[in-house]
Amino acid sequence: MLPTNLRWRSVRRFFRYGCVGVGTFAIDLALLYTLTTYAQVAYYIATPLSFFVGVSINYAISRRVVFRTTMRSWHGGYAHFIAIALAGMFLTTSSVVLLVGRFGLHYLVARVLVAGCVGVCNYLLNLYWNFKVAGSH
Repeated sequence: MLPTNLRWRSVRRFFRYGCVGVGTFAIDLALLYTLTTYAQVAYYIATPLSFFVGVSINYAISRRVVFRTTMRSWHGGYAHFIAIALAGMFLTTSSVVLLVGRFGLHYLVARVLVAGCVGVCNYLLNLYWNFKVAGSH
């Protein structure tokens, strides 16, 4: 069991990550909607594009606000972040395609449903593998 002060730091870090994630997810959704509605890009192409833009913005903010105690360089951290994001992008896109094609959901509804699971997975991978700040402040 973690000491109380580390537990609260962990909770605050996760809360900050969630806030950053909600904001960058809003950018992701807005871009997804814009690409599909106005640029007539197919949702299965627009989904990974908007996801990549969102997670790149997420990295810049998360590095400053969430994982500020990391010792990893900016470029090294971004490379690891992109590796995690590529896995997340594949999981996101394939899940959205499945939910739209198999269950007939609207692509934006499917994207929102997938976001929570992928977001938590990305957080844990960044916490333990990329920034390696689990248990620190």
